[in-house]
Amino acid sequence: MEDIEVAPLRSLQDFLTESARFSSPALTDAERFTNRLVDNLLYYQTNYFLLFVIIFLLVGFMDPKAMMIGIIIVVVLCAGFVYLSNHKRESQKFKRQHPLVCASGIVVAACILVYLCGSLLVFVWGILAPLTAVLLHAAFRMRNLKNKMSKKLESLGIKRTPMGIVLFELGLEDQARS
Repeated sequence: MEDIEVAPLRSLQDFLTESARFSSPALTDAERFTNRLVDNLLYYQTNYFLLFVIIFLLVGFMDPKAMMIGIIIVVVLCAGFVYLSNHKRESQKFKRQHPLVCASGIVVAACILVYLCGSLLVFVWGILAPLTAVLLHAAFRMRNLKNKMSKKLESLGIKRTPMGIVLFELGLEDQARS
């Protein structure tokens, strides 16, 4: 944990305005799309975290009890997923072969459990709305030279970041490291 480095907060100009370039992702080329998504998640991770927290808090203030139920369910599901994927060989293999299926499965399972507890709407707006905003930005934001250089530094093992660890746990370690 000592070697984890927090990525810098990128400027608003780089993140959203003047120098930011957006284009529709190449959905027909899965590898290219995944690379863009992962690169942007790694490069703008501090901005994404801040965006997520702002949206999360806005929704959380509307119904704190339902939000806490949703948080507990998501934490338990994620902890269970990490435990299973690190202690069961079959789970490790499946996670490496189907990382997006695993991530989608966690989201669907969380939605079902939160729905059963009666807090689905708050969960959707508090968790999925910020997550959707982050993923849409990462998918549509074109990479720049700084973004590509940052990815190379991380792939060399020079720096480890929180987003790199999350992507590794989701089974996207190849994209997070290369």
